[in-house]
Amino acid sequence: MFGDTKAFSGFAVDDIAAAQHFYGDTLGIRTSEEHGLLTLHLAGGARPTLVYPKPGHTPADYTILNFPVDDIEAAVAALAERGVQFERYPDMPQDERGIMREGGPYIAWFKDPAGNVLSMLQER
Repeated sequence: MFGDTKAFSGFAVDDIAAAQHFYGDTLGIRTSEEHGLLTLHLAGGARPTLVYPKPGHTPADYTILNFPVDDIEAAVAALAERGVQFERYPDMPQDERGIMREGGPYIAWFKDPAGNVLSMLQER
């Protein structure tokens, strides 16, 4: 039934303007806004992701977007310079920058202004 659909994903935030600033300006993702909804144009526009306002928004407590990077050290440093804070989880063996290097790809987690969890990953 949906084998050839152009399905897309989406997630909620509590403030579209703050989301546009964060995803567009801080992370450098091309965005567009129409009818009060924000679209992230990921993968060169091939993967649109809808960001919509939700009254009483509760942040996702799981990772909603993963961003592959070639150099996680440089990417963490660049985002930290832009004011992004990296999450620390008690059960995860992370270094002083918040990078976990065990059990898979290197990974660092951070949140958008609505509190949704994002990550960046570097393959080993």
